[in-house]
Amino acid sequence: MSRPKSPTALKPSPLPGEGGATAPGEGASFASRLLTWFDTHGRHDLPWQHPREPYRVWLSEVMLQQTQVTTVIPYFERFLARFPDVQTLAAAPIDDVLQRWAGLGYYARARNLHRCAQAVVELRGGEWPRDIEQMIALPGVGRSTAAAILSQAFGDRHAILDGNVKRLLSRHAAVAGWPGLPAVQQRLWNYAEKLLPDARLADYTQACMDLGSQVCVSRRPLCAVCPVAGDCGARLQDRVAELPASKPKRDRPQRSAWLLLIENDKAALLLERRPPSGIWGGLWCPPVIAAEQDWRAELAARYGLRAESVQALEPVEHSFTHYDLSLQPLRLRVAPAGVAEAGATAWTTMSDPSTLPGLPAPVRKILDAAYFAPQKAQQSLWPEPSTA
Repeated sequence: MSRPKSPTALKPSPLPGEGGATAPGEGASFASRLLTWFDTHGRHDLPWQHPREPYRVWLSEVMLQQTQVTTVIPYFERFLARFPDVQTLAAAPIDDVLQRWAGLGYYARARNLHRCAQAVVELRGGEWPRDIEQMIALPGVGRSTAAAILSQAFGDRHAILDGNVKRLLSRHAAVAGWPGLPAVQQRLWNYAEKLLPDARLADYTQACMDLGSQVCVSRRPLCAVCPVAGDCGARLQDRVAELPASKPKRDRPQRSAWLLLIENDKAALLLERRPPSGIWGGLWCPPVIAAEQDWRAELAARYGLRAESVQALEPVEHSFTHYDLSLQPLRLRVAPAGVAEAGATAWTTMSDPSTLPGLPAPVRKILDAAYFAPQKAQQSLWPEPSTA
């Protein structure tokens, strides 16, 4: 009796163009069809495209990490108005950078953005590297971001592999497995590099991102209008719905915390700078106390304060990448004596929202509702001064 053959599913099939496999349409054909589509349907009026210069492209690529184009555009324009070049950004205080970043989330990007600008100015005299390895060595710049900068700003021949392109190529090459796995990701990099054209690299890079975000979308992709559907492996194998494979699911942790809106006798609010690592790193924020801790004890131990009155506000739910957080804001009135201003804490007057430092987006919404909504404008926990 012959031995049963090993399941072929355990051995990855070759990508088009690998190991003698035929690449349907070949790379040049894929690129030419994609560029023809881009000329008519692609995005040509994004603010960082005019001009396509390294600083603007780099700034847009960092902002676009895990953030949609429509969200990024107004932030990009405001950021560029304040920091028009890498020298201005490098010289700016980190608080100024974080303030203009507030609302985009993933605040490590803003801190790395500032560090990267300083590295380009201090180590390279303000000139951006043309070597991809030197570009990757800059703070906050990964392989795909580096390739996007070099291809779009200089027309250099480098492949990108952001989230949209991973999905596009996973389907076109019918690559099984979650793209976050190193082996799967390497196969996608190999395929992306095989498809590169010899010219129009800036347009090709944008075309890949546009096709992935507008046509080859996660749910209900528009295969009928896709310029490369004719040789798409997922479509030919009827596997569009299953590719790319999803990340293995785990139960999302649920966390809860108190957000202490501490007011003194002058109606000023206590803010503190968050640690550089962790959630909202480097931003200013009212004190956050884990729900399992006694917030009154922490108020006394950390700040030397005692609450004289407490008002519970509406709780707020916020989702981070790896867990969900339920915030219970407490508006507290404290005795006049207490914590002194230091580098990490400050009493902040709540009279003009435009003067507030960079705050996390969910916290800013809480403060806007508590202090700056029309019906709250004159409201205070402190009694009116006696006229008797």
